[in-house]
Amino acid sequence: MTSLAIDTIALTRQFGEFTAVKDVNLRVAAGQFFGFLGPNGAGKSTTIKMLTGLLAPTSGNIRILGEDLNEHPAEVKRQIGVVPEGMALFGRLTADEYLRFVGRMYGLDRATTLQRTRELLEFMQLADERKKLITDFSHGMQKKLALAAAVIHGPRILFLDEPFEGVDAVAAGTLKAMLQRMIARGATVFLTSHVLEIVERLCTHVAIIHRGELVAQGSLEELRAGTGSGQTNTGEGTAPSGREDRSLEEIFLEIVGADREGNPAATAPEQELSWLS
Repeated sequence: MTSLAIDTIALTRQFGEFTAVKDVNLRVAAGQFFGFLGPNGAGKSTTIKMLTGLLAPTSGNIRILGEDLNEHPAEVKRQIGVVPEGMALFGRLTADEYLRFVGRMYGLDRATTLQRTRELLEFMQLADERKKLITDFSHGMQKKLALAAAVIHGPRILFLDEPFEGVDAVAAGTLKAMLQRMIARGATVFLTSHVLEIVERLCTHVAIIHRGELVAQGSLEELRAGTGSGQTNTGEGTAPSGREDRSLEEIFLEIVGADREGNPAATAPEQELSWLS
């Protein structure tokens, strides 16, 4: 039986009367490149914050690499890397200083930290910028530095919230190469992105969250065939007809385009802007 890197049971998060995430049962096998998709406001970032210990769930359970996150938070966090939505870098440090700080915080010895810092700055093409303050970095450079910090300790799971947003093609190629190397070494990557073409190209398995609820989960082949867990589109709860050549974008729009009763969303009326018409 394949071991699970991520396993949640009825994971729920409320903010007052608003339920951002509701009864999510997520299963991610170790070694998978997993895409977590949903429209804006669907609950993706809230879910990632709970999975990484940045936000406590209202109810439900989270197991990461077989450990209960609530009972063993420090042990779990030593084995994961995170590139959060806002990156959360220390702008008044240089790239070199920041990576050495992060490495030491993860418990790496000084020699290992220095070696990995040099290697990461070279790999991310930031070696020539090692003395520049992070606050002076471009958005793409900060994204690469955030990823370098997330992998310096060799995590077994890497959580990425929109890692390719604002990143040029060259930097994106560098990031993809690193992620593929991690997968080849047996690590698990949990990726959320609005760029469905990237998810389809990189990920082997996908889950879709909509209005806080998990509405589909499975391999790309299962989602194309309409047999992914929770993949329903009609009021009777039957899976949509499958077609092997469907793109992830078509699957995504078919699933999240349904209303709460499972009926296809109505076509938006044609609208015009008076000053442009």
